[in-house]
Amino acid sequence: MIAYAALSPHPPLIVPEIGGSRLKEVQSTVDGMQQMARELAASSPETIVFLTPHGNVFADALSSLGQPILKGDLANFGARQKWQVSNDLELLREIAAQSTAENLPFVILDQEIAQKHRLNPNLDHGILVPLYYLQEAGLTEVSLVAISIAFLPNIQLYQFGRVLQQAADKIGRKVAILASGDMSHRLKSDGPYQFHPDGPVFDQTIRDLLQAGDVEGVLNLPETLCSNAGECGYRSIVIMLGALDGMDFQPQVFSYEGPYGVGYLIAGFKPGPARESLLSKLQARQRETQEQRRRQESPPVRWARMVIESYIGKKPRPKLPKEMEYLRNEKAGAFVSIKKHGQLRGCIGTISPAYGDLAEEIAGNAISAATRDPRFLPVEEHELEDLVYSVDILGKPEPATRDQLDPKRYGVIVTKGSRRGLLLPDLEGVDTVEEQLRIACQKAGIRPDEDYSIERFEVVRYT
Repeated sequence: MIAYAALSPHPPLIVPEIGGSRLKEVQSTVDGMQQMARELAASSPETIVFLTPHGNVFADALSSLGQPILKGDLANFGARQKWQVSNDLELLREIAAQSTAENLPFVILDQEIAQKHRLNPNLDHGILVPLYYLQEAGLTEVSLVAISIAFLPNIQLYQFGRVLQQAADKIGRKVAILASGDMSHRLKSDGPYQFHPDGPVFDQTIRDLLQAGDVEGVLNLPETLCSNAGECGYRSIVIMLGALDGMDFQPQVFSYEGPYGVGYLIAGFKPGPARESLLSKLQARQRETQEQRRRQESPPVRWARMVIESYIGKKPRPKLPKEMEYLRNEKAGAFVSIKKHGQLRGCIGTISPAYGDLAEEIAGNAISAATRDPRFLPVEEHELEDLVYSVDILGKPEPATRDQLDPKRYGVIVTKGSRRGLLLPDLEGVDTVEEQLRIACQKAGIRPDEDYSIERFEVVRYT
């Protein structure tokens, strides 16, 4: 069962051996940490599951340290104290099993894997700083599970939180969840990052939403707000709230301050009576949105999806529908792009016609995008219902100079000898010619200072 949940900042400064006389500058945070630690300790957890943004963080998978004994120190910050705590391997194995059942990417990093891939096998300061206060509150014998967040969509992070709850219930473990994370790092010009007006807005919004217990409000925060704020705690919060899914919890904000341009918010959440699961609503809403998107697909996109679904499902290639026969009369290069929960899942295409007609061009590139993009593992059948497709039909490339480029209107091809790189137009985050050329050159293995030729092309994008 989930006995308690908490949100904690992790500035090493608030550990007395590090902060020393400066502790008085963050006294509100110190007091808040002590209050939170007492409340969490009073829930008498057998295990604390830590969610940290400073461990081995991957874009596409959550991870956890897998050694029987978890070790760490704050020597990099000038502290001599060392920590050594037991890892709750039984709970960890159940979390992994539940994640697999839910098709959530989760990996356990044991000592061998950590060494092989040069990962950090030790507890990071995102865990050790709050752990210091929890041990001061009397939790010296409790076991830990150390989980690093991932840059997955909110619904998957929230679902993983629910997995933590299910795993604890399955083995009868009394668990506390501690979401480690600072708020905005852009509260002041003399902070770690340049001031941004969205920094204070993010912090106040998160504080208000948590105080009100508004989980949907937290999940629906605009991505630009979170990005502009330069925070490191949002994903930990989403997972923590998922662990409280189906519970009517009582929130309590212990303190908030931002003395060094970074927001420190401390809050606790006491689980209460059962209530309707928000996860079920979110998943139903997602299915409804996907069904509506399928009904509105353009013919090229529908054809690409039909081919991929048949190929992944090991079924014969579908026949081209009559309303798409016009594709047999056209030839052009084409790119098929696949996204999952807003993140790229595969993209392969041809600059000029490589197949007999446009229908075959789309079909061939669709299969390649799903199974042969070297940046991703092949698409699996359980993913198909979550995928979103687009098809770009390329116009004929023409020579161009830098001042004739427009990353919103034109794609670009750069060539140096046998090296060639292409970038489609109107891509998220590619707003300048310089950025467009840099990425295209990088894909081709061309140095920016080399003398390379440039071509531009227009596309018709189908969704």
